[in-house]
Amino acid sequence: MAAKWAQKTVVIPAQRRGCHLITPKILREIESDLAGFKCGLAHFFLQHTSASLTINENYDSDVQADTETFLNRIVPEGHNAPWKHTMEGPDDMPAHIKSSMFGCALTIPITDGRLNMGTWQGIWLCEHRDHATPRKIVVTLNGVIKAAVTTSDLVKTIKAEAIFVSDVTGAAVNAPPLPKWQTLSGRPPLVIAHGGFSGLFPDSSQFAYQFALSTSLPDVALYCDLQFSSDGMGFCKSELTLDNSTIIKEVFPKMEKTYKVNGEDVRGWFSLDFTTDQLVQNVTLIQNIFSRPSTFDGSLGMYMVDDVVELRPPHIWLNVEYNSFFLEHKISTEDYLKALPKEFSFSFISSPEIGFLKSAGGLFKQSKTKLIFRFLDEKAVEPSTKKTYGELVKDLKSIKEFAIGILVPKTYIWPLNKDQYLAPSTSLVKDAHALGLEVYASGFANDAAISYNYSYDPSAEYLQFIENPDFSVDGLLTDFPPTASGAVACLAHSKGNPLPPPERPRPLIISHNGASGVFPGSTDLAYQQAMKDGADIIDCTVQMSKDGTAFCMPSADLGSCTTAGSAFISKGSTVHQIQNKSGIFSFDLSWSEIQTLKPDLVGPFAQLGLKRNPAAKNAGKFMTLPGFLDMAKASNVSGILIDIEHAAYLATRGLGMVDAVTGALTKAGYDKETKQRLLIQSDDSSVLSAFKKSFPASKRVLSIHTDISDVAKPSVDDIKGFADGVKIRRSSVAQITGSFTTHFTNVVDTLHAANLTVFIGVLKNEFMNLGFDYFADPMVEIATYSDAVMADGLVTEFPATAAAYFRSPCSDMSLNLSYSILPAQPGALVNIAVPGALPPAGAPAPLLEPADVLDPPLPPVLAVSTAAAPAPTGAADNTTSAASTNAGSSLLAAGIVALLSLSFLQ
Repeated sequence: MAAKWAQKTVVIPAQRRGCHLITPKILREIESDLAGFKCGLAHFFLQHTSASLTINENYDSDVQADTETFLNRIVPEGHNAPWKHTMEGPDDMPAHIKSSMFGCALTIPITDGRLNMGTWQGIWLCEHRDHATPRKIVVTLNGVIKAAVTTSDLVKTIKAEAIFVSDVTGAAVNAPPLPKWQTLSGRPPLVIAHGGFSGLFPDSSQFAYQFALSTSLPDVALYCDLQFSSDGMGFCKSELTLDNSTIIKEVFPKMEKTYKVNGEDVRGWFSLDFTTDQLVQNVTLIQNIFSRPSTFDGSLGMYMVDDVVELRPPHIWLNVEYNSFFLEHKISTEDYLKALPKEFSFSFISSPEIGFLKSAGGLFKQSKTKLIFRFLDEKAVEPSTKKTYGELVKDLKSIKEFAIGILVPKTYIWPLNKDQYLAPSTSLVKDAHALGLEVYASGFANDAAISYNYSYDPSAEYLQFIENPDFSVDGLLTDFPPTASGAVACLAHSKGNPLPPPERPRPLIISHNGASGVFPGSTDLAYQQAMKDGADIIDCTVQMSKDGTAFCMPSADLGSCTTAGSAFISKGSTVHQIQNKSGIFSFDLSWSEIQTLKPDLVGPFAQLGLKRNPAAKNAGKFMTLPGFLDMAKASNVSGILIDIEHAAYLATRGLGMVDAVTGALTKAGYDKETKQRLLIQSDDSSVLSAFKKSFPASKRVLSIHTDISDVAKPSVDDIKGFADGVKIRRSSVAQITGSFTTHFTNVVDTLHAANLTVFIGVLKNEFMNLGFDYFADPMVEIATYSDAVMADGLVTEFPATAAAYFRSPCSDMSLNLSYSILPAQPGALVNIAVPGALPPAGAPAPLLEPADVLDPPLPPVLAVSTAAAPAPTGAADNTTSAASTNAGSSLLAAGIVALLSLSFLQ
């Protein structure tokens, strides 16, 4: 009999804390492989250290509950527990201990194509964390195949199966070879963590360095800016003065001084005025960039070079920024380096001072340490040569004499023009590589202003430097090493990959007014961009003109998305059924008047300086609903979504929105069988009920505009009567406290249990739109909703970002990769914050009750001749849909929230 091997990674969705029977899930995943074995062994290996596998009772769930009780009693947690390793919360070390108790591997015999377990035995996954992520189990099957399976059948089976065995690069062995990197060495670019994960934690702090190691590529380099105490001990701190990034001025208010630094007077608190004991025992760190969390301020002490070495990172990059300054004050960097123990190994030492690098060359001549010349601003003067860095960059050959590479601001490579768009790249990287110099680029941060070309996707910026037709830099110095790691390990070389099929294994990508983050919403350009960028579903939010033309527009208030504010200011009015503020509404203008307007691209954070693609601010043409349908029919998108709101109110104005949409869809052929799916979305149950009758093949989606924490059972039953799915706000997915997520709600699970699809939106790329758990990275949010929450569709203003994630191998959690873009872990960051650092948690959002779901029947459409309809400011409130009862107050709150930079709550 022939032998056979098979291997597959099974992903178990995130579970609540406790023990869970996973036998059915495992069997579904491996049944096709398992069936071919006559006799053998099945090995199950859990790739995690805070969960475990065991075999136990498969019938009575009380056994699972009792086991969890037992574990919690013998492994205590909390402030009185003796554990030191609690960086990720009080359940951190207990989870590791419990994992070791039960173990992470099982072996089960295979007999005649089945797992040969006892009648009452089942495979348990025991989750030991309060806020878990999906868990990966590598299943390996080995044995002899059944006689009925021939050798040729086995060959066909092996070819058909996706058996992935990962190498250290994270690529599957049976995948096509990746293109060679255009780095000098041909290896992937190095990710360099600037002060650790300083985009999240105070720069150069314990947490910053530890999280950089745990969230980045395995070969990440930890970057330490060297500073000295008065007694010559080395600390890591990015700024020469300490007052912006520590509490030192509060502890030592009289120690402010002025020193000459590179010829200029600098006033502040300097490390050389304090002993090591003074700094270590009294000074704690704070976040010095105000858009970043202050939650960890004052809880972490200054970190010495010795502390970084003790972490045993793959690489330490020591930057000697102020050698001359400290030397003037009798502190020698060279003497410090000579006195270090031999085990203090630095992979890189950089400096902007040529004199220091030349002198250090002898010190490290016999070591593997690479000396790197760091360029500062082009107009700054290098102290040894008295030349500007702009002059020195033109003489790379001279730099080769004392350095093996250069570290340059990213604008040396890709400059920006005056409008903040990319200018042509310089030849710097190619020139340096031709001389054998490595090139490292600095200045990367997810929450910094970047070129409009990147549409606020930080990964796109990294890719510009490592994956373009002409060159790749050799490394990236960044405040957000997880994002750079994802760009290198996941997104590079994946642009040409086909999108996997929608739904599972991935959610639908649904545009929001087209690619409205790139072009004005609902214009021809926005829709064309969305289709180009990979949207599965393009959407039209239908509005009505005064003379009955149905067209696509983000809002009935044309003042918010067109130039109507200047052209038709006299038409302003207040319609409480639409919004609680004055607007210029489409139903007060004729279609010919609307066509005189221009689109207006206004981003949600424009007042805070985050404009969207200013070059296209007024670009594009408005689209009628029939025009939208014709465009969609001629495209390769898999479907369209028609969003209908305010139909009841418009009926009182003599405008039949449902009739207009029905007529346009019928004329376009959507009443017949089509390749494209038709989704009808509304916050009004009566609208959806109408389409259930007239377009039974359509999928109907109830839009919930308010925050909810769960859905009452009667509400679920009511929704199933007229809808196939629900679109919810992002803030209904996770509870937020102080800009951090604390836990996922039950909303998605409840709706999925009722076989309702769930769409989540609206996703935006701007970092101010993201909670801190998402690392200011829209990819992490996408991974969270896709792989942890298991959404069926993502509604986004930037379809390209979602498509880029799903094209990458990291979107497939079943692949055994060495690095992946992981979902956020709600509560993980909250758990390591000092008690009292966060504001009190707000009251949970209410349940979705039947009164929030069911609406009265649509009123008849008033004849145009009788359109002495209610005045805009006095229309009856009973025309407002149940699902949007609180829309007015939500809009007002949203405005306040945006100004407070907390729009991720929406």
